[in-house]
Amino acid sequence: MNAPGPRLPCPRPPAPAGGPSRRAFAWGGVALLAAACVALWFAPGAAPVAQPPGETCRARVLAVDDSTLQTLGFVPYGTQALEVELLSGPRRGERFQAANHLRAQLELDKRFAPGDVALVSLPADASAETVLTARDHWRLGWMAGAFLLFAALLLAFGGRTGAKALFSFLFCCLAVWKCVVPLTLAGWNASLVAFGATAAMTAAIMFLVGGATRKALAAFGGSMLGVAAGLALAHGFGRLMAVNGATLPFVQTLLFSGFAGLDLADVFIAATVLAGSGAMMDLAMDIAAGVREVAWHNPALGRRALLLSGLRIGRATVGTMTTTLLLAYSGGYLTLLMVFAAQGVPPADFLNSPIVAAETVKTLVGSFAIVLVAPFTALLAALLFAPRRGFL
Repeated sequence: MNAPGPRLPCPRPPAPAGGPSRRAFAWGGVALLAAACVALWFAPGAAPVAQPPGETCRARVLAVDDSTLQTLGFVPYGTQALEVELLSGPRRGERFQAANHLRAQLELDKRFAPGDVALVSLPADASAETVLTARDHWRLGWMAGAFLLFAALLLAFGGRTGAKALFSFLFCCLAVWKCVVPLTLAGWNASLVAFGATAAMTAAIMFLVGGATRKALAAFGGSMLGVAAGLALAHGFGRLMAVNGATLPFVQTLLFSGFAGLDLADVFIAATVLAGSGAMMDLAMDIAAGVREVAWHNPALGRRALLLSGLRIGRATVGTMTTTLLLAYSGGYLTLLMVFAAQGVPPADFLNSPIVAAETVKTLVGSFAIVLVAPFTALLAALLFAPRRGFL
């Protein structure tokens, strides 16, 4: 048996010139994302059509009286009487009576027990005899704790990149809340607003998190071409399948709140574009990073060879990404599928129902766009990395 030959060292990319400038740019990206988040935080949001009935305060539930509650089938309804002690606000420490109104709607109703912390409305002219309204459980404390744990793990694992990813996460949340929602309510074209917001979020993630590189440029271009294709497909299939957007949650409440002129079909298309954009960014970056590695290890490869490598990388990931979309959308409507199964509804009937048709459009449009992202990104990456000029 022949003895194994000496192990060759694994090649490493050359150290980039201007390392300090690269580090300065990286931290500059963190600062820019943080500044964008602060600016969006203080930007005016949607103009409300009604003012809240009073100041919102936290209150601890001291006692509960369920004697007036009745049961409709197995769902309680009526008014739950509470005794609460305010934990925040100018009248902290004072005790009031509060009412929790149950409407026999499991998705909206809440039940309180002694020791719970509730969110209550305190009118400005409240007296000792005023009965407050218990609006919901106080959940922001646990939400903040979960977010801080997530941020700590992300920073510990990712370091500077983790910091940029954290701020990009906040930036996306604020962009939807402070840009997409107000502009759509103001009557702007919802699908175009969503496309513009997706472009801004994609640019922030690709260039500020991934760096100002050809890899980021290829990933940005490929993902945005996929988003544009998804937007066109959503318009086409949405109209062909008569999806009017009324299946979105709380649409009727929104219409009766003073926004009867909204184009619900366009809002549905905007939701479809936003829902699938994250998976497109993920796939585009995977393919661009793969082509970049292939090109670095063999700088002699031409555009055709790099394109074929990118397509092979895309084929290996497209199948799982489309399944991810299917599971994400179907998981949100698992109980609806259970109802159809329990009632023995034939597949031809429930597949034609508006809710299932809407989710089918979301899934198919997202899957179409993801499949198209792969060749778009592979082509752009091949064009960008084929010249032998070093690598960013």
